[in-house]
Amino acid sequence: MNIKGKKITLRAIEAEDLNRLQVWANDPDIQYMLGGWHFPTNMNDQRKWFEALSCNSNHQRFMIINEGNVAVGMANLVNINFKDGNAEHGLLLDPQFQGKGYGYDVVTTMMKYAFGELRLNRLETTIIANNTPSLSLFEKCKWKQEGILRNWYYRKGQYIDKIFLGILKEEFFAG
Repeated sequence: MNIKGKKITLRAIEAEDLNRLQVWANDPDIQYMLGGWHFPTNMNDQRKWFEALSCNSNHQRFMIINEGNVAVGMANLVNINFKDGNAEHGLLLDPQFQGKGYGYDVVTTMMKYAFGELRLNRLETTIIANNTPSLSLFEKCKWKQEGILRNWYYRKGQYIDKIFLGILKEEFFAG
């Protein structure tokens, strides 16, 4: 089952996506703006990661496909906790497709799916503080800043804060 937005479709990751995913995983400009620690990824590791994906997992990852049937990024819904009704959401957009409304459509489509179909009550994300486009995107989608871990990330010789954001189902459906 694909998840349809206005401009994008979220679909399962397929083996033919691995080359594109490896390019994104090894792009230092993309990785600089993401949380976590990243090492160069070879195709063998990319295949192992892919083989571990399962639709029966509480960690779901999707390719973002635009209206021209082009892969423009990847989105996730991870650490899905059906007992307590929450999960984490994140996305990566290829820089050449940023600023075209895809990010907004991904986040709102994921919220609609998580709050409607999965009946979750809360979504959360973390964003590196210098990633102002992502912070603006999530705030535009009504997410609220909930906390900061100071000097969490170390990038290019400086420490950068980690920002926590979240949204509740009632906030999404309120307007």
